[in-house]
Amino acid sequence: MTDTSGKPGPRITREQNTVATMIHLWCRNQHGSTLKLCPECTALLDYAHARLAHCPFGEAKSTCARCPVHCYKKDQREAIKAVMRWAGPRMIWQHPFLAVRHLID
Repeated sequence: MTDTSGKPGPRITREQNTVATMIHLWCRNQHGSTLKLCPECTALLDYAHARLAHCPFGEAKSTCARCPVHCYKKDQREAIKAVMRWAGPRMIWQHPFLAVRHLID
């Protein structure tokens, strides 16, 4: 959820950065994209950012894997699971700070 200024809080922003990094790693490896995401991954990133921005738990949210509410549609949920399954272990080498923060969350 956003604060009164309309901007997401620090937790949501960090989650958005983490998911964006994972999708960029996935797209580079799976689709050969280098600077820009492919249209499929761009759509998934936009969807993930929108879902995070409208999370009913706001800054108190858990990680999506532990969340009692499944706010992703089935197709997008399967796609983001595949991305996270593949990119998660690689994050520790390429983006260790984000990976550790995500594990702590």
